[in-house]
Amino acid sequence: MFHRVSDTWFYLDSGIQSPEVNMAVDEALLEASAALGSPILRTYGWTLLAATFGYFQHHAEIEALTLLRPLIRRPTGGGLVPHEADWTYSVVVPPCHDRYRVSAETSYRLQHEWLQSAFTAVGVATEFAPCCDSRGPGQCFIGAEKHDLLHRGFKIAGAAQRRNRLGLLIQGSVQPKGLEVSRSRWESALREVCPEVAWHPLVVPTALEARIRDLVVEKYGSEAYNRRR
Repeated sequence: MFHRVSDTWFYLDSGIQSPEVNMAVDEALLEASAALGSPILRTYGWTLLAATFGYFQHHAEIEALTLLRPLIRRPTGGGLVPHEADWTYSVVVPPCHDRYRVSAETSYRLQHEWLQSAFTAVGVATEFAPCCDSRGPGQCFIGAEKHDLLHRGFKIAGAAQRRNRLGLLIQGSVQPKGLEVSRSRWESALREVCPEVAWHPLVVPTALEARIRDLVVEKYGSEAYNRRR
């Protein structure tokens, strides 16, 4: 699992936000993770249909792959993710935590083991993708990477990561088509399957709220930034 015994985590339900705010919140939480001192699980939704794409991808290539707009560059890597009806979450891990120090592959596997446990708890059977499926290059939910989650042979959960000196950010998406469970029940299960964790609601500090607003203006709400490569 993704947690250690007697762990303390923050939980933040951001509700429904605009695409640019959603990306700004995740980056601001990454920047603040060391000061906050404990990992954070954040869940959130979208005010409108949108798509996000990996930090290193080319905007012009993404434009040709989807009709969804706006297109927002994520702070993490990975491929194109459509946000039409998906369930999105992020995990932020400070450098002081054990999970910050594991390899990228191990981090990815541990994250999806956690999601799998939550799906099992709500009666949804899933399995891990055994290896890479190269269909749909550059698109997260066409094809699959090792340790992605599958349901009845189709990918339902993928994620992207960014690790730097500030901490580890994981941004994940669940495509719930065909799942007979509500989003709220599954989100609750994410915490319920971690009895070793003491969960505390995160009250976003005023300074962090200001940083989120700055990131919206400087980066995620800026056409120039999203088209920078």
